[in-house]
Amino acid sequence: MSEQFNALMVDKTENDFSVNVKKLTVDDLPHAEVLIKVAYSGVNYKDGLASIPNGKIVQSYPMVPGIDLAGVVVSSEDPRFRKGDEVIATSYEIGVSHFGGYSEYARIPADWIVPLPKGLSLKEAMIFGTAGFTAALSVQRLEDNGLSPDKGKVLVTGATGGVGSLAVSMLAGRGYDVVASTGKKEEKEYLFKLGAKEIISRDDVYNGQVKALDKKQWAGAVDPVGGDTLAAILSKISDQGSVAVSGLTGGTSVPTSVFPFILRGVNLLGIDSVHCRMETRQAIWSRLATDLKPDDLSTFVYKEVSLKELPDLFPTILKGKMRGRVIVQL
Repeated sequence: MSEQFNALMVDKTENDFSVNVKKLTVDDLPHAEVLIKVAYSGVNYKDGLASIPNGKIVQSYPMVPGIDLAGVVVSSEDPRFRKGDEVIATSYEIGVSHFGGYSEYARIPADWIVPLPKGLSLKEAMIFGTAGFTAALSVQRLEDNGLSPDKGKVLVTGATGGVGSLAVSMLAGRGYDVVASTGKKEEKEYLFKLGAKEIISRDDVYNGQVKALDKKQWAGAVDPVGGDTLAAILSKISDQGSVAVSGLTGGTSVPTSVFPFILRGVNLLGIDSVHCRMETRQAIWSRLATDLKPDDLSTFVYKEVSLKELPDLFPTILKGKMRGRVIVQL
């Protein structure tokens, strides 16, 4: 196809940085086996970082950001996919070193693509996006390591963000007593609506000091924050409990000791949503379409925007002011 289509492109030179909607053709896209007509994408923290010159996410310029996309196959050189198939592609190098989801068309390697599972629409898949996938993978890993509703309360930090919001809802839906931690007092009603049983401030998790061991408070935790917050959580996890960590907005240094691990048997579970095995990826998406799917996914939609409106949203996510998910309709 030779027709032009719209894509959001970031570009960086020695003296300039730009974020603009541009006209492309399929020939401008990097080669890959599957051409997809993109229906929806989403906005993640990494996408916000891609929109600034010092974000250290984009590997080469010019680049079409957007680490998530869902759409319909237009053509495929790989027999696993055929014209008309509805598909999802998230993470890997999408929107980082390979043109991503902020484009009306995308060419994606077949090995990075998941067939849309029954029970999900393309729009619902992007309400989940990488954030929902990360939350679901966190729940899976916690349960694989012995977490169950009878073990005690489960903490979710950054509870109004994409990962946090969806984790609260998923855990509550499976019968857990969820403690939601947030710095946004005005969002208590939202978190209670998602199923949180208790809401605490982030100062209740980390008050500026981290003890080697503190009072046991939670059987497990989903933590997209990291840093000092993660260290404080580890000191308060009950015996044989687990913490699933997936983010670093609180910093990359974790000033903890070995005590939680050797005296309480605490498990620190790293959640890799970028390069996890396809077998795992497909299983998680299947759970997102079934037992981990909230009753009303629209609850999580902060805004639905067009490509032209998208640049105005990036500062919001970088400042931590966004609630839930922003989806992009192509």
